Amino acid sequence: MMSSRTSIHDRLAASLKEARRAKGLSLEAVAKLSGVSRSMVSQIERGESSPTVATLWNLTQALQVDFAGLLEGRTAPGIEVIRASDAPVIGGRGQGVTIRILSPAEAAGEHEVYELRFEAGGELVSDPHGPGCREHLTVLEGTLGVTSGEETSRLGTGDTARYFADRPHRIEAIGTTARAILIVQNS
Repeated sequence: MMSSRTSIHDRLAASLKEARRAKGLSLEAVAKLSGVSRSMVSQIERGESSPTVATLWNLTQALQVDFAGLLEGRTAPGIEVIRASDAPVIGGRGQGVTIRILSPAEAAGEHEVYELRFEAGGELVSDPHGPGCREHLTVLEGTLGVTSGEETSRLGTGDTARYFADRPHRIEAIGTTARAILIVQNS
């Protein structure tokens, strides 16, 4: 029993270390991507620590290693598909807006992508994000009004607005329902 446990630890440690090196990532980079401390990543790679399932999950997501095939050293598929029904949905600050998250969790704060669906008259009101944050809004259907600070613009289907989001800003449906893609950079 003890030898099979040691064997599993050894394979796990080797697989994680190999995946990290194959991606050209430092321990620090893996720690940042996974949210697992640098020292814990190092201990796991040396076989000195038994990670929890949650820790393993975070590491496999950061390294793009298939969780189920971790002990066999299989990498994740080259195309990651998130079905429409599986994408996380959040409510916006405001009314009549559904926000579907399209970007991966590790992109949060750097490059976030959302699908916005507005009911007629729906609005998304946002406090200022971090300094230098910009948003890129492309209207897929309907008409939207965009306000950034004191400036307001009206957008129709196919229009794109790029604006600073480090000040109070809002997006509102004008007239009927609307749908848009929103990219947030450096929030």
